[in-house]
Amino acid sequence: MSYSFFIPGSSTCAVLCSNITEKELLNFPAFKSWFKRFQANLALQDTIPDHEFHNDPYILRLVEIQVVDRFGERIGFLKLSATIVNAAGDKLNGTIFMRGPSVGMLVLLQPDDLPEGSQDERYVLLTSQPRPAAGGLRFVELPAGMVEDGTFKGAAAKEIEEELLMNIPEDQLINLTELAIEGDVQGAEDLPRAMFPSAGGCDECIQLFMHERRVPREQLKEWTGKMTGLRDEGEKITLKLIKVEDLWWEGARDAKALSALALWENLKRTGKLK
Repeated sequence: MSYSFFIPGSSTCAVLCSNITEKELLNFPAFKSWFKRFQANLALQDTIPDHEFHNDPYILRLVEIQVVDRFGERIGFLKLSATIVNAAGDKLNGTIFMRGPSVGMLVLLQPDDLPEGSQDERYVLLTSQPRPAAGGLRFVELPAGMVEDGTFKGAAAKEIEEELLMNIPEDQLINLTELAIEGDVQGAEDLPRAMFPSAGGCDECIQLFMHERRVPREQLKEWTGKMTGLRDEGEKITLKLIKVEDLWWEGARDAKALSALALWENLKRTGKLK
């Protein structure tokens, strides 16, 4: 049996499926962030005269929670249908798979027997692991993880340690997406400074971080083919070491890898990254 209520501070009605409560929905970080951001951006229709929808603005009339997937007791993912309409009766597609933010890590390694400042022989650490959603058991990608509690940087450092067995202080991580996406621009929408891999139907946004270090050449050999991950949580990860110039095709199926490579190359080209 469904339950409905008006979301506090708004005229949006929420309809819940049977296995989620009002309190759980309002406290689910992914939903809270999405709803606040969307409300702010809907308001821009009225305040910006040259907004595409200024003359007939859209409103978020209804949010219907259809499916809830839990990690133990807490909400992991949910699917919702949003009714977004204007006075003319036009609708926007509002089918959303909601999972919240995540991080991706570009880890660049260079043998320490090369001269300081050398631009030669850089390697990238990738992971190969089962990804049932893609229908594969050996999906090659940049290390990645969800942001559950804490900061994006903290999540990136945690995932690097779990998947790559490297302890990297947060202050040694460079946020490529924040470097590339300029700060607030007057009239711009309120969106995270992150990459959206599937904005047509998913709220997930990914901040991409980079870490670069010099390591003994013998250690590079040790990483190749090493098994890592939290085995008791079902993670079965194999490390893969490739040359950075091969990342564009070795990681061609992974949006994180292609985005991180493009950001890294162009931030260096424009002088925003040394």
